Amino acid sequence: MLSLHRNHMKSGIRNLFFIIGLAAVIIMAVTFDVSWDLLWQSLCQTGYWLVAIVVLWVVLYAMNTLSWRIILGESGPVGISFMRLLKLTVSGFALNYATPVGLLGGEPYRIMELAPYVGRQRATSSVVLFAMMHIFSHFWYWVTAIALWLLFMPLDGLMATVLSLTALFCAAGIYLFLRGYRNGMVVGAIRLAGHVPGLRRRARRFAVEHAEGLSNIDRQIAQLHAQSRSSFYATLMLEYVGRILQSLEIFFVLLLLGVDGGWMGFVHSLLILAFTSLFANLLFFIPLQLGGREGGFAMSTAQLGLTGGTGLFISIIVRVRELFFTALGILLIKIKASPPNEAQATQLTSTSHLSDSDNTLRGYRQYP
Repeated sequence: MLSLHRNHMKSGIRNLFFIIGLAAVIIMAVTFDVSWDLLWQSLCQTGYWLVAIVVLWVVLYAMNTLSWRIILGESGPVGISFMRLLKLTVSGFALNYATPVGLLGGEPYRIMELAPYVGRQRATSSVVLFAMMHIFSHFWYWVTAIALWLLFMPLDGLMATVLSLTALFCAAGIYLFLRGYRNGMVVGAIRLAGHVPGLRRRARRFAVEHAEGLSNIDRQIAQLHAQSRSSFYATLMLEYVGRILQSLEIFFVLLLLGVDGGWMGFVHSLLILAFTSLFANLLFFIPLQLGGREGGFAMSTAQLGLTGGTGLFISIIVRVRELFFTALGILLIKIKASPPNEAQATQLTSTSHLSDSDNTLRGYRQYP
C-alpha cells in the first residue's frame, strides 16, 4: 500500500513537471517575436544545416550523459542504462529551460527519477555534482573566450572594461566552485537558505532533520575532487569540450550566410556563443531566457562587426532548436521507465545510506 501511495505521488509530481514544461513551451511558441513568414523563410534557408545542428546536439547530450554517468559510477554501481540516463538528461535540461531560476526544475526531476535506481542520497549527490560541473565548465569557457579576444580581436576602452569585469566574475566563480569541490556545498546552501525571508523555518527544520544525509552528500561531492581526480578531470573535460563543440551550431549558420568559414570564423562563433551565454545566464530567472538570448546574439555579433541580420538569423535558428529539444524533453517525461526490481532497489538504497566516507566512495571500485 505504501509503495502504491509513493508511486501515485511520484506520478503526480511527474505530471506537474510535464504541465509546467508544456505551458512554458506554448508560451515560448506564441511569444516568438518573429513573423511566421520570416520563421519559415529562415528554416527553408537553413535546409540540411538544421539536420546537422540537431545531430550536433544529440552528440552534446550524449556527452553530458557520459559525464553524469562517470560521476555516478564513482559512488557505487551505476544501476541504470545509458539510454535511460540520456532520457533524464534531455528532460532535465528541458525543465531547466522551461522553469524560472533554471535549476529549480531539472535537478529535482532528475533526483526523483534516479533515486529508485541508486538511492536518494547518491542520486542527489550525483545530480548536484553534475550541475556543478556543467556550470563550472562555463566559467572556463568564458575564460577561453577572454583569451581569444585578447589574441585575435581589437581592444578598445569598452571591451577592455567588459573583459575585465568578465574576468573578475569568472575568477570569483572558479574560486567558489573549487571551495565547493573541496568541502561540499549542500550544507552551506541550506544554511544560506535559512537566512532568506520566507524560507528560514523550512530550511532550518530541513537542515536539522536531514543533517546526516546532507553531510554524506557533501562528503561524496568533496571526495570526487580529492580522491577521484581522473574522474573529476574527465567530467570537466567532457563538459568543457561540449561547450567548444556547441559553437559549431553558430559556425554552421555563419557558413550558410557566407561569412568567413576558416579558423577566424570558428573563433567568431566561439566568441558569439561565449558572450551570448554569459548575458543569457545573467538573466537566469527568466523562463527560456526569453529576450535575453536574442539580445546577447545582437550585441555579440554587432561587436564583431557582423550585421544585425546575422544576429537575428542566428537567434532564430538557435531558438527553434531550443524549442525542439525542450518540447522533446517535456514529452519524454511522460515515458515511464521500468523501475529496478525490488531486490536491486533495496540493495542500492541501502548503500546510499552508508555514513562511512570510505565505504561511500571506495567500496564499489570493482564496478566499471
